[in-house]
Amino acid sequence: ERTETLKPFGVFEEEEGLQHRILIWGKLNNLVKEWIQEISESKNLPQSVIENIGGKIFTFGSYGLRLKLQEEVKDLRAAEEVFVPVIKLCFAGIEIDILFARLAPQTTPEDLDLRDESLLKNLDIRCIRSLNSCRVTDEILHLVPNIDNFRLTPRAIKLWAKHHNIFSNIFVSLVFPGLC
Repeated sequence: ERTETLKPFGVFEEEEGLQHRILIWGKLNNLVKEWIQEISESKNLPQSVIENIGGKIFTFGSYGLRLKLQEEVKDLRAAEEVFVPVIKLCFAGIEIDILFARLAPQTTPEDLDLRDESLLKNLDIRCIRSLNSCRVTDEILHLVPNIDNFRLTPRAIKLWAKHHNIFSNIFVSLVFPGLC
């Protein structure tokens, strides 16, 4: 009922847009895996390691990733003077911030749970900060009893704030990290 009430206000992404984001996420995930394998080959790692080495993009080097060679990429830029190294880009019309963290395991399982505290062991502070947004989002979604209602709430607040001319993406992102 609440979802139907909000639909006329355009607070939900169209199915086509959602499918486009899923497709782009898959493409970026594949690019990351290919890039990690190429780096591993350049380091002369054994082929058995290279074939099983992983990498994964979780939701929440630009040239080395070969992103500049991808026609879908526009406005690629590195934010170097920040607490967390980030590459900002527009990939096939979708604004994306890519944060990096180097984990100890040589492989990255598809079901990797970033909430696992043991992943933080022996990481430098930049890697811990890079993982923080995803970890917080995962933990919130794990603790919330009704995820659908929880995801609906920021949409309603955002709509209310826009109608009262007090909307700010920064405010919504800080209150609801990774969910807007």
